Amino acid sequence: MLDDINELRTFVSVVAAQSLSAAARELDLALSVVSKRLAALERRTGTSLITRSTRHLALTEEGRDLYERALRILAEVDEAEAALTSGKVGPQGLLRVSAPIAFGRAHVSPVCRDLVRAHPTLSIDLRLTDRLVDLIEEGVDVVVRIGPPKGSQLVMRKLIDDYRVVVGAPEYLQRRGTPATPAELEEHDCVHYRGVGTYWRLVNLAGGAVEVRAASRLRSNSGEAALDWALAGCGLVMNSWVDVKCHLRAGRLVHVLPEWRSEPAPVCALFPSSLQVPNRVRVFIDAMVDALARRAG
Repeated sequence: MLDDINELRTFVSVVAAQSLSAAARELDLALSVVSKRLAALERRTGTSLITRSTRHLALTEEGRDLYERALRILAEVDEAEAALTSGKVGPQGLLRVSAPIAFGRAHVSPVCRDLVRAHPTLSIDLRLTDRLVDLIEEGVDVVVRIGPPKGSQLVMRKLIDDYRVVVGAPEYLQRRGTPATPAELEEHDCVHYRGVGTYWRLVNLAGGAVEVRAASRLRSNSGEAALDWALAGCGLVMNSWVDVKCHLRAGRLVHVLPEWRSEPAPVCALFPSSLQVPNRVRVFIDAMVDALARRAG
């Protein structure tokens, strides 16, 4: 029987921090207190929850199950306390978010900044990485991903349907001319990044599809670098509509072949299945939907 909810809070912090000492610093407790609470919780549940080595902590199957339940329990407790003290439930506590590096810097980071400004009891830990994140193992509340998840047991909410378009700087188009058909792209300088590649597949509103070979002497694994090259007049680029819309509005880029685009790639928020999604997760996802709609609108 659980007598002290602080044991659950400590357990969740240890999992998220991947270290007893880091959890102790986050909770502002002595390391011995954290260790005793974890030991007491394991003794009370009669099972090992975490396996420890000199460099790594890993959840056991029982620990993973308890962690998922603990997240829901603590979220409900926090929201219940907020409702009693303020008369309404607002986002509070620590929200851990993961997102791809470039997309996260451009679109997720500003949302996190604005939410923290608007909600004094909310804290956000934003982790930017291009690798696939295990939410449970790494203690992440919500992850933003581009493209539909494959075989995921997580709950998904689509934030926006993004797609790539071909754009170029006015200076480049004045110098080289504007292609009138997808086939004419093969006569132009193009800049590439790994996510698009040499062969560009385009579809039109009527459902037609074409694949063209876009030659390039400038290639990068960064979409940001490729976009910078296009802005500098180095060539045409096929980039995310969400990322280029502000440059189109400002006249820094021109939409080439506006009737052609890539197939849609949904931007999704993924979070663990729960009967009671924490309010801070819901508020973050709603804010992302609004921000992306404004950016692409």
